[in-house]
Amino acid sequence: MEYSFLFLFVLSTLSLLLPTTTSHPTVFNVLHYGAVGDGQTDDTNAFAKAWKQTCAVSSSSVTLRVPSHKTFLIRPLKFYGPCNSKTVTVEVYGNLVAPYDPSDWRCEHNICGRWIHFHGLAGLTVRGHGRIDGSGARWWRTKAFEISDSDNVHIGGGLRFKDSPRMHIVLNGIRTLSVSNVTIDAPEQSPNTDGIHVTGCTNVVIDHSRIGTGDDCISIVDGSSFVTVSNVVCGPGHGISIGSLGKNGANDKVEHVRVSDAVFLGAQNGARIKTWQGGRGHARHIMFERILYHDTTNPIIIDQFYCDHQHCRTKESAVQIKNVTFRQIVGTSRMKTAVILKCSKTFPCTDIVVEDMHILTTDEHDATFECKNVLGIAQGKTVPGLSCLDLV
Repeated sequence: MEYSFLFLFVLSTLSLLLPTTTSHPTVFNVLHYGAVGDGQTDDTNAFAKAWKQTCAVSSSSVTLRVPSHKTFLIRPLKFYGPCNSKTVTVEVYGNLVAPYDPSDWRCEHNICGRWIHFHGLAGLTVRGHGRIDGSGARWWRTKAFEISDSDNVHIGGGLRFKDSPRMHIVLNGIRTLSVSNVTIDAPEQSPNTDGIHVTGCTNVVIDHSRIGTGDDCISIVDGSSFVTVSNVVCGPGHGISIGSLGKNGANDKVEHVRVSDAVFLGAQNGARIKTWQGGRGHARHIMFERILYHDTTNPIIIDQFYCDHQHCRTKESAVQIKNVTFRQIVGTSRMKTAVILKCSKTFPCTDIVVEDMHILTTDEHDATFECKNVLGIAQGKTVPGLSCLDLV
């Protein structure tokens, strides 16, 4: 008995001398911060409080959870870092919906440039099978979901984006990024509703996703490099686009882009590079391969005369386009002219390669092509035959 008492005394003494560790919860559920999730109550403040706690915890990993079977109405909301944890996961299992009436936004200084905005984070993952619903047409000028100035970002896990007021997903200034297994849906007539907009990002992977919008399914613009897109279905939409680049004389650069195993269904464009007259910079080291088209208006298009308004002038300077390959291309074109390569006289497109292509019109007639100031080669069997390129 005396030895037992002595043992317990020693243990209690050691417990006072040894340093203590404080355990922090690593999962923060928005319901615990006052969110209701009935689709009508404003849950913005509850989300803000939950994020504040999530971001403050020092841990190897921490999670903000949006539970399933509920719909959360939120106004414009900022999820800003840096956070104290090494990795932060946002699990979206329920639905997020924007106010249908813009007057309900109550934005700071009446400026509503973004709805959901993550900024300045490292090790961010946004995943889940929930739906992010932008409520669409009443406020087309606002970006729905943006992540900016961050590192090591992952988006996926079955997330669904619907009816963005403008671009669905904006990825701006991210180092190391992956987007996988997402679905994006908006009406074909909706203006400027790009699916995924990549700007100033490097080391990017986008794969296994389904995108249908009123604008580009994926747009890759200035400052982006080492971008890989694969196993993406696009339609409706304006294609997978490099650009537009060089607007208002800008010096824009995009390089090392590879698009493979993509399917275009009823899209307005397929593989596209678009630049403005008067711009500077370059689009280079680009490959589109193993592409399937079905009833696509412009399956292949390089356009150095891009202009989205009526009064456009031809200028001498242009964004240089070089080292672009189209390989193993098959399918049908809604228009008789299936391949358009329109380049500048002063800055012609160079090192253009078309290899193994077979495109017919939707009614299975021979398709044609349009070429202007293009230097490159056509190899293998190409239908339509591109006499503007050197045959190898």
